[in-house]
Amino acid sequence: MNKLSTHILGLFVLENIVFKDNRGGFQKIFSKNIFQENDLDSDFQEFYYSISNQNVIRGMHFQTPPYEHTKLVFVNQGSIVDVVLDLRKHSPTYGQFFCCELDAKDGKVLYIPKGLAHGFCAKEDNTIVNYMQTSVYNKEHDQGILYNSFGFNWQVNQPILSERDLSFETFEQFKTPFL
Repeated sequence: MNKLSTHILGLFVLENIVFKDNRGGFQKIFSKNIFQENDLDSDFQEFYYSISNQNVIRGMHFQTPPYEHTKLVFVNQGSIVDVVLDLRKHSPTYGQFFCCELDAKDGKVLYIPKGLAHGFCAKEDNTIVNYMQTSVYNKEHDQGILYNSFGFNWQVNQPILSERDLSFETFEQFKTPFL
């Protein structure tokens, strides 16, 4: 695994080896030992996935303390534009975002530390996005930032969003609990 730094402290793109032969492919997403050797949080408590059609935007999601979490995101079918927004008040990159493409072919995984909001846009139908989190879901601490309120251009003419995601506060309105 290669651990690639981004301009946002603690946010990494992890490149895994994809093994391919005449049967298909194989990829190891997580190894506790490798994560510990790379000083990455490895105490994952939940795993889930979403299936999205093209132009679906999900986000920008996070959980507030004490239920904040580190998140591991990868795609095993389709492709996405993945976006992360720094909500940590004292971070030098507070309010800045990072984006990258994740797809089922390249073996990349996004490691998102606590205090960052996460969202994505599916680039094709039936895209499956997987999430591993270091805390369990807590409805009272589940929040989000309005997807189009922090300066990122999603480059989608007619995005498809849930009513919930459209109801989030703007970045400007949000009072961050993250230090």
